[in-house]
Amino acid sequence: MTDALAPDRPAQAASRPDWAGETEQQVLDQALGLAPARGWTWPMTRAAGRAAGLSGPETELLLPHGPRDLAALLSRRHDAAALAALPDPAGLKIRERIRRAVLARLDAACADEAATRRWSGYLSLPLNLPLALSLLWDSADGLWRWAGDIATDENHYSKRAILSAILAGALALRLHASPAEAEAFLDARIDNVMAFEKWKAGLSTHDVMGEVARALGKMRYR
Repeated sequence: MTDALAPDRPAQAASRPDWAGETEQQVLDQALGLAPARGWTWPMTRAAGRAAGLSGPETELLLPHGPRDLAALLSRRHDAAALAALPDPAGLKIRERIRRAVLARLDAACADEAATRRWSGYLSLPLNLPLALSLLWDSADGLWRWAGDIATDENHYSKRAILSAILAGALALRLHASPAEAEAFLDARIDNVMAFEKWKAGLSTHDVMGEVARALGKMRYR
């Protein structure tokens, strides 16, 4: 910690082992209220930090990448909320597991709909595409693991790439069209996941990345 921090901050952090994690969530809570009007930006990040009781230097120490850090925190919060809302998958067929998993993830994102709209636009910017793809991958990985996937060969990667594309497209439709269109999109593609081996044989990495790029384009340009 630096001299710019409040005098009692080191003692406070020492008494709360997860002070940083708790404070990140407090800043994110404030960001969700500010982002719809201010966008996903550094000024919004600093304002969220102030609203959470941090000085400017404290906010920059806690979130050195500013809006990028907040974007990742929001995605992980939505991942956790989706997994918490899902039932025990035992007894569900794999088709139903994937369908429920994607819908739970969409519901989690749309619980913060106004902020998620600005979040999605921010992640659709070209400079943020690597972060967007990484977060999509993490979301898909968590959902596949909940569904019971234990593949360790190339299927592990292909399944997550495919589900990443489905998540991106479904979220774009949920945010900028309607829940019904998002579900129709999901149902139209879920057979692709069920017939995975056949689909994969004729699917290239370019096809999957094209799906993601089109979805991110919809988020950015509506």
